Amino acid sequence: MSRYERNFPTFSREDFECIQKASVCVVGCGGLGGYIIEMLARVGIGSLTLIDGDSFEASNQNRQILSTEDNLGTPKAEAAAARVRLINKNVKTSFHHAFLTAENGSALLGDSDLVMDALDNVPARLLIQALCREKNIPLIHGAIGGWSAQVTTVFPGDDTLTRLFAAEKGYDSKVLGNPSFTPALTASIQVSEALKVITGKKEELLRNQLLYIDLFSNEFFTLDI
Repeated sequence: MSRYERNFPTFSREDFECIQKASVCVVGCGGLGGYIIEMLARVGIGSLTLIDGDSFEASNQNRQILSTEDNLGTPKAEAAAARVRLINKNVKTSFHHAFLTAENGSALLGDSDLVMDALDNVPARLLIQALCREKNIPLIHGAIGGWSAQVTTVFPGDDTLTRLFAAEKGYDSKVLGNPSFTPALTASIQVSEALKVITGKKEELLRNQLLYIDLFSNEFFTLDI
């Protein structure tokens, strides 16, 4: 199909078959999530489950690609699903205008092959890690704040986020701010990690490692965690 011809030879035909069969759940459809959803839909992912209980407000417009002047007040998950339909009608899409909780989490994640963490607080991230562990689903974590960002890949049982956030509360966007460029870059790295998981390139993953990015000083480095 001509729409996917530029996916090759980055991916093999076998890789792309895996991508087209994969089911990915994106939790959070704001700054990180909007870019993640855009890229996964364009690459030809098989299906997307989109979860967010929030709606767009004016302060989202500086960085959230799905936020426009016309959709303020619209549920983010609903807008994300509409965007996917515009990009690629071949992607099977469902959305839930709800916040993930311990009570609804297992049902919302469903039978997803992979979960993308596009959340904005530590308690929610630790919850999603626990749910992914219970359901045996890999998780791609990303976080942003100001000029900085981080990405890691968590397999069931790794408990990477527990170790990562044991001595800190994580990024606080109210203190650091969230400009337009950090979510775009971070989401790109999260999607590349997701596609490596889906296509079985496990030796190249950021598993038990944290990629830390400081765009102010142009530093990228990896830490073992």
